[in-house]
Amino acid sequence: MRRASVIPYVYVSPAIVLLLAFGILPIAVAAAVSLTDMNISGLANWGNVDFIGVDNYVALANDPDFWRALGNTGLFVVVGVPAIVVLSLGIALLLERSGGRFARALRSFYFVPAVTGIVAISLVWGYLYNTQFGLFNYLLSLVGIPQVQWLSDPVLAKFSVALVAIWRGTGLNIIIFLAALQGIPHEYREAAALDGASTWRTTRSIVLPLLGFAIFFVTVTTTIAWLQFFDEPFVLTDGGPLGATTSISIFIYKEGFRLNQFGYASAGSLVLFAIIAVITVVQLRLRRRDLDG
Repeated sequence: MRRASVIPYVYVSPAIVLLLAFGILPIAVAAAVSLTDMNISGLANWGNVDFIGVDNYVALANDPDFWRALGNTGLFVVVGVPAIVVLSLGIALLLERSGGRFARALRSFYFVPAVTGIVAISLVWGYLYNTQFGLFNYLLSLVGIPQVQWLSDPVLAKFSVALVAIWRGTGLNIIIFLAALQGIPHEYREAAALDGASTWRTTRSIVLPLLGFAIFFVTVTTTIAWLQFFDEPFVLTDGGPLGATTSISIFIYKEGFRLNQFGYASAGSLVLFAIIAVITVVQLRLRRRDLDG
């Protein structure tokens, strides 16, 4: 009996070791470094590192660049998460109702952005957004609209970068929703059809409630991904213009790897971790409340 009780822990031990090594330990190290003034000189000589307590967190609270990055991240989350969830779900519903080779080809087509390198994607979209030679401005010029500063205008750049991320992020979530749709028994829809329910009524009253967990999963994972928003603004605008597309992740990257302020960057990463943890816990509590109700 003792051997049988130990065997499950043996099986899960590799995953636990990986979680400790690449999940818990980095967080603990970042928490320790955030309480110091560690910079590049501290890597060469630990004697140059001094304990400063919560000074880095106080500096963050008084840093307008940090609050600007926090506001940008909040805007990206508000715009990107609902857009991806709604678009992915809508496209998945349409693909699930269609059949044949064309539908299978469309599934592959929508999934391509998810497996394509972000650098290649950003290069293509960068050419599309080009002010003088880009395809978008060329199409607008055909109807007499002047050139648009897609990545140079501080306000428009936010939505231009978000559009690329939305386009890239829908592919994987479409596959998730399609898998969930295929798990719904056909008997439910057949019974609804026999009762005279329309397609829209069947989708609203039967399909969507049964997709509750899939929608919740996509919402949580997409929210976490957008709170860590980095790739698209980094490659397309490098956080510009004038910090308009600087997310918290880019702010942390610049402080840590460009300005070599490792303690300050670690404090920012701990704040981001706390924000993600709080929002995720709130989402889990709301989901549990819905299930209990």
